Amino acid sequence: MDPSRIPAEFPAPNFRGAQKQALDDIRDAFASGNRVVLVRAPTGSGKSLLARAIMGAAETAGEAAPSEATGAYYTTPQVSQIDDVEADDLLDDLAVIRGKSNYDCVLPGEHDTPVNRAPCARQQGFDCSIRHRCPYFSDRAIASGNRFAAMTLAYFMRTAGSEVFRKRDVVVIDEAHGLAEWAEMYATIEISPERVPVWDDVGVPDVAADAGPEEDALDRTARFVETLRDVAIRAKDELVGQPELDREEVARRDRLQELISELGWFLEDYRDPESPTTWVVDQSGGEGSAIDIKPLDPARYLRHTVWDRGNRFALLSATILSKEAFCRGVGLDPADVALVDVEHTFPLANRPLYDVTQGSMTYEHRDETVPKIARLIVRLMAEHPDEKGLIHAHSYDIAERLTERLGEFGVAARVRRHDRENRDAELEAWKASPDPEVFVSVKMEEALDLKGDLCRWQVVCKAPYRNTNDSRVARRLEDGQWAWYHRTALRTVIQACGRVVRAPDDHGATYLADDSLLDLFERAEADTPAWFRDQVDAMTTPSLPAFDPDAALDGIDASPPSGAGAGRRRSRRSGESGGANAGGSSRGGAGSEAGDGDATGDGSVRTRSEQDAERRQNHPLSDVWGDG
Repeated sequence: MDPSRIPAEFPAPNFRGAQKQALDDIRDAFASGNRVVLVRAPTGSGKSLLARAIMGAAETAGEAAPSEATGAYYTTPQVSQIDDVEADDLLDDLAVIRGKSNYDCVLPGEHDTPVNRAPCARQQGFDCSIRHRCPYFSDRAIASGNRFAAMTLAYFMRTAGSEVFRKRDVVVIDEAHGLAEWAEMYATIEISPERVPVWDDVGVPDVAADAGPEEDALDRTARFVETLRDVAIRAKDELVGQPELDREEVARRDRLQELISELGWFLEDYRDPESPTTWVVDQSGGEGSAIDIKPLDPARYLRHTVWDRGNRFALLSATILSKEAFCRGVGLDPADVALVDVEHTFPLANRPLYDVTQGSMTYEHRDETVPKIARLIVRLMAEHPDEKGLIHAHSYDIAERLTERLGEFGVAARVRRHDRENRDAELEAWKASPDPEVFVSVKMEEALDLKGDLCRWQVVCKAPYRNTNDSRVARRLEDGQWAWYHRTALRTVIQACGRVVRAPDDHGATYLADDSLLDLFERAEADTPAWFRDQVDAMTTPSLPAFDPDAALDGIDASPPSGAGAGRRRSRRSGESGGANAGGSSRGGAGSEAGDGDATGDGSVRTRSEQDAERRQNHPLSDVWGDG
């Protein structure tokens, strides 16, 4: 790597904001001998352009000896960011490669068959006469031979040890703040009927109750895994010996191969007395039920899948909050790592935080607080009648409760929501809509570029703490890792706040509805970036309109149905009024009001999502679309 090339490799014609200083600092950090450089760059820094400049410093084939690594990888956990890279003209020298399931076979009669289920995967010894035209193998050949290759983190990790995607001189990981969590997720082994093709051929023990006198649940799990792996190997060998397989058999064979590899890796690590990885086991249903085997801080897994894949690394994110804690989590020595902070150049006035807390959203208090947040959302809809809004509901349970309440209040005509199956489709429909829809979302705090009028306001409904029922979370808290617990929640909040302000001249408001968010800011103050601390310190309580479903629908051609104003009448009898202290919260904020507005309106009022689904179903071409 030649760090001196970094500034000159910047692909845009001009620098914006703090980009020039950031590249100089990154250059100096690598020139000082650091193998890994963490780049803490806030939203709008142009991280993908910074990434391309860093990649340009990689050694070329003409400069290196034949045995030396050359070129660079760009990888990110987010599929949407790979899409953005592919569409960006400034990054057109990055060759993008995706997994086989993203490509269709080009053989006659197979055009609707993904490559991972094509004849080359189904038939033993199949010799494809047009493999040179296969979109997957074509993209793979281009990416493997190109100086710069781009792929998702999942694909990057899966190709560890590949002869096609070998070690390169430079690796850039974008949105790297969740690297440890992504590694834990990829390394988790799920033993369940859905994931184990030979489930009916093995007896699944209660690993806690069935442990021997000198065993724990992990030891008993390891013994069971040995048996399961042997059964899986025999089943796989039977399939491999067949001359031709149908699509279902191909899927079974591939899953067996994955399972055998996963189980083998776990056993190897479990038996290694020097392994730094701690494993935990979840089995909630006892004998015959699913088992999850989860690693804590999977440093060994990352060494093989990431750190052995390059000579130098740049890890970019707005929310690498603690260098030391991050390095511990991903198996790096902080002495070999530099941290570069990029200045935030967006005006503070354009990215305000507002305290509209309504109470606690812990499980014990949720029944009381959710109706208050629903009423708050109606008031915010009136405050922003012509602007799109995003509701970060945190969970599908909270999203369903909020949507139901908003329907009772008569404002469902402006509300869109999604489920696990249609989240991407509903997101795109919301973004494309010309109306000021309000999107009730789950787990959309990251990788959304809602620039300009795509979204002008958002609500964070709950402090996004990790689920304490997760054995990994519980184990860490047992070990006293409360700083980690608060840090991961703060990281998600900061990511969420970055969704609606994407440029120096952009603007968007973030409303905080859960009391626990304010407590989080205090507990995680030491890990808070200075630019976000400025936002927290500048936070105010806004003056919002009174609860009025009619006003909430002013921006669209709709009005609340008959009976949906019951909640409004109740609140007015309780003395609600607008103004600076409209419905002040328990902290004096803009929020809770007398009465929770338990409206008795038409709960069947349809959201935008339901209206769209009905239109598609009733369309004369619905049988062609497959929606009927």
